[in-house]
Amino acid sequence: MSALLWAISDGKNKRAASDDLDHALAISLSEEDYSNDYGRGRSDYDEELARAVQASLDITDRLPSSSSGSSLGLHRCAGCNKEIGPGRFLSCMDVMWHPQCFRCHACNQPISGSEFAVSGNEPYHKDCYRELYHPRCEVCHEFIPPNSARLIEYRAHPFWGQKYCPAHEEDGTPRCCSCERMEPRDARYISLDDGRKLCLECLDTAVMDTLECQPLYHEILDFYEGLHMRISQPIPMLLVERQALNEARQNEKDGSHHQPETRGLCLSEEQTVSTVYRRPRPSRHFPFGEMRVESMKLTRHCEVTAILVLFGLPRLLTGSILAHELMHAWLRLDGFSHHLDSAVEEGICQVMAHMWLDSQIGSSSSSSEKSKPKSFNHDRLREFFLHQIAMDSSPAYGDGFRSGHEAVVQFGLRRTLDHIKMTGSFPV
Repeated sequence: MSALLWAISDGKNKRAASDDLDHALAISLSEEDYSNDYGRGRSDYDEELARAVQASLDITDRLPSSSSGSSLGLHRCAGCNKEIGPGRFLSCMDVMWHPQCFRCHACNQPISGSEFAVSGNEPYHKDCYRELYHPRCEVCHEFIPPNSARLIEYRAHPFWGQKYCPAHEEDGTPRCCSCERMEPRDARYISLDDGRKLCLECLDTAVMDTLECQPLYHEILDFYEGLHMRISQPIPMLLVERQALNEARQNEKDGSHHQPETRGLCLSEEQTVSTVYRRPRPSRHFPFGEMRVESMKLTRHCEVTAILVLFGLPRLLTGSILAHELMHAWLRLDGFSHHLDSAVEEGICQVMAHMWLDSQIGSSSSSSEKSKPKSFNHDRLREFFLHQIAMDSSPAYGDGFRSGHEAVVQFGLRRTLDHIKMTGSFPV
């Protein structure tokens, strides 16, 4: 007498009823074994299942007989390659197995239950299969749950590839204000005074106050001079909080600012703004030093009053914003029209930001760089900022950059700028 237990293999290998034996997890017992082991322990449901299976399948007809009369004499175990004699056997995945030889490809333990999964023609325990192949959320580290249609649905950052549950877009999980990655549950981002969050990788080179930013500012001024685009007038540069930057933007009649969130501003009006400084003594509560704000009256001495940049961003992002805003200043000081099309002006400013980032391969000003794990690469962060510029979807910043970049590649920077000055458009 034989009893059959059905096996699940992720819905694959569906056969007609006449082939069901090849998908089943079967236990073949002699009459004596069956009466000893199963005669009293089987439920009514199991007995009905066994009778139904036996009625629909003639097992003895399916198994060739050997010369010795054993119905299993010609069958070999797919695991150990030894002959399967009378007693228990398993028939699944189109072959026969000794029960102890039918093992999970992941943990190498026998599969004794009635359900298993198959991947790459290898069997797995359902739990082992899930651990290996079911996607986990990189924020909460749980298995990503199926949606209402029973499909696994998740979100993924287009650059970093960080996978996360869709619910985290609505549950207040913070993102780094620089690299946009979501905060994992087992890590804590740093909170800045204006409410933004910063991951530890971006914090590593974050520029936190106006004085600290001056060397970077002069480096980018030198970058412009190296392109024969010297800034002819001294322009104050201040790092500010988000609220101060937004207020300055509202007060600016004809200001240029960095989108989508305002991160930089080239001022042409006289204003009083609050700039950020920090006390140089870090503590447990203030890991980058205690911040303080000072008001400063900006007086206009030329076409450009000052350049404002959001504080707390990593060096590479701060530098790209400075390169962008300095281009606005250069255009004004060099006699370009104040009424350039926004796609042309913002586009060429993004070209300059992209060019500066492109020049920063392998650069880092972090004092802790020697202690950073080898897996962390600041060039990857630079590639992300380049990606943000290149893939921007806005008409002014995105389309403008792509048109400007194409013109500079084809005609060179100087000819492109001369054409903009004469015509107000990019050369084609």
